[in-house]
Amino acid sequence: MAAPVPPGAQRPNNPQNTAPPNVIPNSLAANMQNLNIHRPPPPMPGSGPRPFGQSPQPYTQSAPSFGVQQQQPRPSPMPRPGPPPPAMTRPGGPPQVSQPGGFPFGRPSGPPSSQPPFGSRPPGGFPASSGGVPAAPPSGARPVGFGSPPPMGPGMSMPPSVMPGGPVTNGPPPMMSPGGPGSVTNGPPMMAPGGFPRGSQFPGGSMMGPPPPYGQPPNAHPLPGGSPLTSPPAHAIPPPTTFPGAPYGRPGGFPYGAPPQQHPSTPGSMYGMGPVPNQSMTTVSGPSKVDLNQIPRPGSSSGPIMYETRMDNQANPPPPTTVDYIARDTGNCSPRYMRCTIHQIPCTVDLLSTSGMQLALIIQPLALSHPSEEPIQVVDFGESGPVRCSRCKGYINPFMKFVDQGRKFICNLCGYTDETPRDYQCNLGPDGRRRDADERPELCRGTIDFVATKEYMVRDPMPAVYFFLIDVSMNAIQTGATAAACSAIQQVLSDLPEGPRTFVGIATFDSTIHFYNLKRALQQPLMLIVPDVQDVYTPLETDVIVQLSECRQHLEILLESIPTMFQESKSPESAFGAAVKAAFLAMKSTGGKLMVFQSVLPSVGIGALSSREADGRANASADEKEAHKLLQPADKTLRTMAIEFAEYQVCVDLFITSQAYVDMASISDIPRTTGGQVYCYYPFSALSDPPKLYNDLRWNITRPQGFEAVMRVRCSQGIQVQEYSGNFCKRIPTDIDLPAIDCDKAVMVTLKHDDKLQDGAECGFQCALLYTTITGERRIRVINLSLPCTSMLSNLFRSADLDSQFACMLKQAANEIPTKALSLVKEQAISSCITILSSYRKFCATVTSAGQLILPEALKLLPLYTLALTKGVGLRSDGRIDDRSFWINHVSSLSTPLAIPLICPRMIAVHDLDTKDNEETVVPTPIPLTSEQLRDDGVYFLENGDDGLIYVGESVNSDILMKLFNVPSAADIPSQYVLEKYDNQLSKKFNDVVNEIRRQRSSYLRLKLCKRGDPTGMLFLSYMVEDRTAGGPSYMDFLVQVHRQIQGKLN
Repeated sequence: MAAPVPPGAQRPNNPQNTAPPNVIPNSLAANMQNLNIHRPPPPMPGSGPRPFGQSPQPYTQSAPSFGVQQQQPRPSPMPRPGPPPPAMTRPGGPPQVSQPGGFPFGRPSGPPSSQPPFGSRPPGGFPASSGGVPAAPPSGARPVGFGSPPPMGPGMSMPPSVMPGGPVTNGPPPMMSPGGPGSVTNGPPMMAPGGFPRGSQFPGGSMMGPPPPYGQPPNAHPLPGGSPLTSPPAHAIPPPTTFPGAPYGRPGGFPYGAPPQQHPSTPGSMYGMGPVPNQSMTTVSGPSKVDLNQIPRPGSSSGPIMYETRMDNQANPPPPTTVDYIARDTGNCSPRYMRCTIHQIPCTVDLLSTSGMQLALIIQPLALSHPSEEPIQVVDFGESGPVRCSRCKGYINPFMKFVDQGRKFICNLCGYTDETPRDYQCNLGPDGRRRDADERPELCRGTIDFVATKEYMVRDPMPAVYFFLIDVSMNAIQTGATAAACSAIQQVLSDLPEGPRTFVGIATFDSTIHFYNLKRALQQPLMLIVPDVQDVYTPLETDVIVQLSECRQHLEILLESIPTMFQESKSPESAFGAAVKAAFLAMKSTGGKLMVFQSVLPSVGIGALSSREADGRANASADEKEAHKLLQPADKTLRTMAIEFAEYQVCVDLFITSQAYVDMASISDIPRTTGGQVYCYYPFSALSDPPKLYNDLRWNITRPQGFEAVMRVRCSQGIQVQEYSGNFCKRIPTDIDLPAIDCDKAVMVTLKHDDKLQDGAECGFQCALLYTTITGERRIRVINLSLPCTSMLSNLFRSADLDSQFACMLKQAANEIPTKALSLVKEQAISSCITILSSYRKFCATVTSAGQLILPEALKLLPLYTLALTKGVGLRSDGRIDDRSFWINHVSSLSTPLAIPLICPRMIAVHDLDTKDNEETVVPTPIPLTSEQLRDDGVYFLENGDDGLIYVGESVNSDILMKLFNVPSAADIPSQYVLEKYDNQLSKKFNDVVNEIRRQRSSYLRLKLCKRGDPTGMLFLSYMVEDRTAGGPSYMDFLVQVHRQIQGKLN
């Protein structure tokens, strides 16, 4: 047997020497302009504006080829070093850093025209020096090295690094030639044309912008009118420690991400002034006498902060997800990959239940990192595979303790003492650590990718297979949905991975199924019809799915002709279930991604459904007693099919381009079980929706992702996994199967105690994801988190993570909606909020006045988020059944950074954007979600990560309307609105804001125009969660209600 290979050794055919095949890397210069379809980009080749409504142009022949960096020749592969002599131990040098898993370097681009569409990262990067360390950044670049933060002390935020008006560069460094000295780095994920970084984690330009959507109220000035918030007495909880550049526990006076300046804690301080270390207090002197300007609200922040995951050998609580931060992995994983709802683990189940909080992990294993963060390193242990505990099978990690001069190690998860493999032994230093610990990523990094050996494979890694299934029923043809789907597919063909491992197939369906033989030998594609939709089969299985390189020309011809081929179709029926089953049979031998474009209710063949919407309306009027059953699948047919799909590694994504009810509750079962996703375009508009359909499809294909994955979470003794929640299939209690997993998907893992933990000890969590990369490599991503245990209730509230606590509350509510009446789910959410706050008031807060509502500082926005949840789409009784079903499915795999904007959107004023020349950020400070903020002469923009609503008042100045919409009156604005860019400052700024938000949210945002006085205006007002509505009280009344219920519990 071959000798083990040291970590970092080159392997034959390792694709690290070339960029992944589904990237156009040298579009980095155009990346920042991906969103900017309507604004002129900086001077870059081939970048001209294109209105959203126009069809994107295909790439020209001169476009950069996939996987090739234009500025440097492709390096030749390096030979794999031979085995070391028998007497030598495994070398301890630093390992290589290679591109994890064939991921594309970044998010996808928008329409492939000469003007790159929205959603990219800025161009440029740090040139690497000969030692593998980034050289000094050029003018305008981020002053951040990959290996360490800039020279700043704790409590400092990142300084501005870009000259006003200058170009922005925050991209990764170019790949070093493997032939040069130093390790090979792939840098953080670069942006393919049109990628759009997730949320506010990825700044759009300079270090000081753009603002994360939600922060804390600034500490600029005292608030008028008395002192609603006071400091706690001297014997209250002491101030917690801080992490560098961001406050621990989010003291109320600091904007997220602003330097936590030290203010003396003086009695009588106003809210927003920063002295209150662990609690917020609001005076409630009467039923409704609360000043709305002095109650907790989300704020905004600027500039990324530096965050180290561990400091002084202790876990460092992470910044909120609403903050832009640059994480430095010093043992614990970055919070992008795994967050715990409480950053100190309660020692007993009684302590946890007393707090009322959830103990859970939100895991996003393939999340995109910040462009200034170190890439995840890939470690190859050779044929022996990674070192593991022989009892619990946990993987080697920084928290395993080596003893007996390195000859043994103690597992941090199960406590078992194991023999260290001989070629992995190393002497210990005076501090008890291995002398080579800092040179081995697996011993000093919280997140690592191990190369999987043959024992982790039951078959050869699957190829990249993409199968497109298009609805050509009469409704789909007439509404333009079929043409939009064909156009989107045709444009994304150039984004599919190139090479012999990429296979494609296509089929269409109405009341029958039509496959197409795409073999190059044929003069044109040959249609093969399957009329039997009860007992389906796949004709000519070997010719239905073929290599992309063989059939690209045929495929493009076919996609152009499909809309006209079925133009005279008179079949209103849809054999959706049968078509999906037939496509699965074609993919069964390989697995892959099945993308289905569906427009009408499945009405014939396997899994046929009937319209239950009328029943839903009847039951909705009957106080929802039975209506929730309509949110459950009609029967088990599609679920049974989906389980079989998952077994054969077929992931299904649904693109619903409908104008009527499609029984979302039933058909969404397939994507949810197979690790897929549902995209909904209701009601579909052939004018405004094709650009979003295209961008959604392109991001689906080009985002970092893995195939045929299995995930397991292991915990230290005393804690065990209770339940997994997300989009997956589960066959055994300990593992979840994911036919596909991507950078946007998150899994919630609820935990429970099975024993008492020791106060002061650390509790470890390890997530292991075995997956296949797009380039066909088998990898194991191991994510580690070690947190301190505590027996003090005050520590739990101090270290609570609001974002993940609320994400858990949101996901649990979504899981319960199909089985309980809405009123019960609402009551449960409110009760959970009150239980947490009353526990804090009873056991941790020390205040004499009964008229003060006291909120733990870390959770002071929990009442607002809870109220917003009860008024949201999922818990409103007046919405469409399909909309609620889609919401439930969407929340299932939603990541923590997107949970809060979904429930509590961001609203900004548009009419005065051109007067705010001194704004440091592209997106201005959000305004509270209350109709009191809406002026009749104003224009406002509201976004929740999926939709963007533009609200136009009744008496808006005609000059503003001309600038924004090129019409003199609001009545002249078309209802099917398409964003255009006009030659004036206001229009340009508005386009910049929309494009920046699209980039932050990784979503194209469906824009809808809302006018005061008509139904669209009511839609906009339904998002004003601070107002009193039919769905619930105002924010002020809700705080009074919460305060009364807390007092009732205390009495």
